[in-house]
Amino acid sequence: MGAAIRDLDEEQTVALTRAMLDSGERWQLSRDFPNLTDKHSTGGVGDTVSLVLAPLLAACGIPVAMLTGRGLGHTAGTADKLESIPGLRQDLDRESALRALAETGIALGVATQAIAPADRRLYALRDRTATIDSLPLMVASILSKKLATGAAAIVFDVKTGDGAFLPELGKARELARRMVEITRGLDVKASALLTDMDQPLGEWSGHAAEVREALDCLEGGGPRETVELTVALALELVRLTEADLDEAALRAALGSGRAREAFVRWAVAQGAERAWFDRPELVLAPVERPILAGRTGVVRRVATKRLGELLGEAGGARRTAGGELDRGVALRYRTRIGREVESGEELARVYLREDEPWLVGRFAACFEIDDRAEPRQLVVGRVD
Repeated sequence: MGAAIRDLDEEQTVALTRAMLDSGERWQLSRDFPNLTDKHSTGGVGDTVSLVLAPLLAACGIPVAMLTGRGLGHTAGTADKLESIPGLRQDLDRESALRALAETGIALGVATQAIAPADRRLYALRDRTATIDSLPLMVASILSKKLATGAAAIVFDVKTGDGAFLPELGKARELARRMVEITRGLDVKASALLTDMDQPLGEWSGHAAEVREALDCLEGGGPRETVELTVALALELVRLTEADLDEAALRAALGSGRAREAFVRWAVAQGAERAWFDRPELVLAPVERPILAGRTGVVRRVATKRLGELLGEAGGARRTAGGELDRGVALRYRTRIGREVESGEELARVYLREDEPWLVGRFAACFEIDDRAEPRQLVVGRVD
């Protein structure tokens, strides 16, 4: 409570982060892979960037290790999405991470309980004392886990806007600044991009659907916004590691399918069924309902956080710790803010397990049509 009320300066935050980091294992993977990279996102809706970024970089010779997480609040977790792939194992310790990196250039998975155990205890206390959004405590929590793998360079994707944990741009920028400074204070290269989360990033939101969309991106397709943000974050890591790559090389890896093959090699190395990738099956919940524009005009606002919450209420999130979630529940985002639409035009489509008109109505209420809208910029700032 004292840290939340009075704040912590940089030296104090470094000390707290280091103490939490040292409470558990430190893998120091960059001793074996000197240009090892990592990426952290503060969470959003329809955000598949981690699933695209890692194989893209690996296909270009830059190794990536990420400790994936479960869903939190209105956001879906990368670990939960990856469980849509049959046979994939995500239990990751230092030895298995080194083996995956040596074989494929990628290590993605859920960390052992030995990583930053102090963070779990302190997070529980923060939950009970309403100090979750304390910036220094947030920074120490994120970095104590992120730095445990020992990456040489980290890029942070800090979301701002309606669907972000810190909607206000000023607070998001301050979080980004602190994470970059503390990370560099602990001798790891870092930078951050501030990115828009006033609407879903990609076309699909939902665990299985997002995996399928990531595969589309990895072979030269997929939503433009997802690809553009992935390339922007990749270029940050290229710069931090001083790799001999440019934007054209990254886009060529996507267009040629090399990035998709890197993803498949990694998944198979961690137990996935190779045959599944020949015809990746997308099993959606059976009740399909369109969300239509109520009037002619311009899409002015999308209640993005509420969309994520509604997907969770429909079964796309765990009701209790360790509970089941429905990976077939999904939303297909068919428009963008600023787009002109006609009355009755489809804005989105939801896939639900049961026919619940009241729930469809709540999804529809998340879209606001007006006479004009402010233009959106995908990357709204950079912290270096």
